[in-house]
This record gives sequence, C-alpha cells and structure tokens, in this order.
Amino acid sequence: VDNIPNGGSTTMPSKRIVIATAGTTDLPVAEEAAVVLEAAHCKVDRICDVGVAGLHRILRALPRLQDPEVGCVIVCAGMDGALPSVVGGLVSCPVVAVPTSIGYGVSLGGISAMLTMLNSCAPGVAVMNIDNGFGAAAFAYKCITS
Repeated sequence: VDNIPNGGSTTMPSKRIVIATAGTTDLPVAEEAAVVLEAAHCKVDRICDVGVAGLHRILRALPRLQDPEVGCVIVCAGMDGALPSVVGGLVSCPVVAVPTSIGYGVSLGGISAMLTMLNSCAPGVAVMNIDNGFGAAAFAYKCITS
C-alpha cells in the first residue's frame, strides 16, 4: 500500500498540474507524464505547441499557467530547451523541465536542451533526464501532495 499514490486513496489532490510542450514533437513525452498523473487521480491541463519560436503562444496561455489551482508545471521541450526558463519566470509554482530528444542540427539527442535547462536562471526549475515523462510526473505529484 505504501507504493500506491496517496497511500491507496482515490481522493484527487486539490492542486492541478499543467503540462506544456514547446512543439508538437514533444507530445509523446508529455503524454507519458499526463497518463501517469491521471492514473494517480491528478487533474491535468495540457497546453501544446507554445514554444519560444512564437512567444505570443505562451503569453496567451498565461491565465491557465498562473491559475491559483496550479501546483506545478511540467514543460517538455527539445531543440534549444528554452521554454522551461520562460515559464519559470512567469509562474510562482515549481516547474519541472523535461528535455526531449527531438531536434536537428546540434541537438545531440536532447543533450543540448538538457544543458540549457540545467543552466536556467529562473528559480524553481527542476530538470529531469532526457525523455523522462514518468520521472517528471512522479516529481510533480510529490510537489502537489507534500
């Protein structure tokens, strides 16, 4: 029973988790996190394709990101991996950054995005390993239930 979320309880946590993706190619990792959280009876809000190449998209999502019910934001991004820093500067809750192995040029299978995320100057950004949607979900769950 100790390994079951909420000690086996089916009560939903009061806080919601937002999962944002920089691009549509980041969706598989984001969905992995969403499915894990929904299995743990969490409320999940998905915001897709809001990367820094078009900052107007993340600005339109601000009301959803800054809602008082949001306890954590998971951000999945490949390429330059800049979106978690942007989100971290816009929200007051913890941000879980997940680099994805998507990209071209010198993306190095997600290493480039991961290094950018590790060097984030936004406070409250935790970085998972490349493509680790499950780990992001587990950390976000602990953020909203601790």
